[in-house]
Amino acid sequence: MKKVNIHSVALGLALVLFIVNLVYILSGNLQQAGPLMVLFFCVLAIGFKGYNALSGFVFTAMVFAGVTLALYYPEYFLRVGNVELTVLIIPLIQVIMFGMGTSMSVKDFGAVIKSPKGVFVGVTAQLGIMPIMGYFLANISGFPPEIAAGIVLVGSSPSGVASNVMAYLAKANLALSITITSIATLMAPFVTPLLMKFFAGQFVEIDVLTMMWSIVKMIIIPIGAGLLVNHLFNHKIDILKKILPTISMLGIGLIIVIITAAGRDNLLDIGGLLLGLVLIHNVFGYFLGYWYGRLLKLSEQDSRTIAIEVGMQNGGLASGIANSLGKIGTMGLAPAVFGPLMNVTGSILASYWHKKPPLDSKSD
Repeated sequence: MKKVNIHSVALGLALVLFIVNLVYILSGNLQQAGPLMVLFFCVLAIGFKGYNALSGFVFTAMVFAGVTLALYYPEYFLRVGNVELTVLIIPLIQVIMFGMGTSMSVKDFGAVIKSPKGVFVGVTAQLGIMPIMGYFLANISGFPPEIAAGIVLVGSSPSGVASNVMAYLAKANLALSITITSIATLMAPFVTPLLMKFFAGQFVEIDVLTMMWSIVKMIIIPIGAGLLVNHLFNHKIDILKKILPTISMLGIGLIIVIITAAGRDNLLDIGGLLLGLVLIHNVFGYFLGYWYGRLLKLSEQDSRTIAIEVGMQNGGLASGIANSLGKIGTMGLAPAVFGPLMNVTGSILASYWHKKPPLDSKSD
């Protein structure tokens, strides 16, 4: 008797649910489609899990399920009793940064010595291309000032751990990717507020010193603690190192859901246009990052790395900054949209490059 493949069955069921949801939407019954849409994304995640080529989309499918829940039933993600759930955002960011710190060591910065040009190109591209693109898109968006400032905020944030995963899958230079992410993240407390002041000052009032201190609390202190723990205990915390990435993914998902619930009304008003602008921001980051590297005579492998580092920003950190400013329902919307979207586009780009190994590749 032939064994039933549960993942294939799940993908078939997902197709049926997609068609049913489409019928609901086209017939004007969008409100009734909510539960089925949530079920669609959950079943889709189960289906993706069984195939190597699709497994990278499991987390994204689950995030979309959470976002759909937050859009249809925001009251469950705004507060528990008298406690606003937005208070969880900064502690979650700190846990994610601590996890990043435990996976780092001084040796990770060796690529600065081995490949200073690649690191310089990567950091300058990330801190130059994306803020300028964000400023341009914010100006043409026609959004209320605080929402427009959120687009600039995404562009002014460093890359995150997701970019390292995609660099690995894309057969890019993983060591260079980790180094660029680490340096850009450590520079963020000082660079991000200045970029926001320069590019977003016309949209919202930016207190540079207050923003610097809030980012220090979210990045420098937890990463420093993680580095210290890793240095002192190293192999004794192997179990912790294994579970922290999963905790980080869950934390990012929860942050996105909370922000979606908090900014639901604004998101329903401008969601389509915001999605389009964020997609342009993201894709142009890949495109301009890659050709910036090629223009400066970097190898194909290193240019792929620059493309991913530029296109994939740390949406979680941007959300934490928006929350620290008390603007999670407005400035936090662009980061909330950017996070899931970049995972989709990043996975597609990484899968494409994975099938076309660079001729100049070197082991990481």
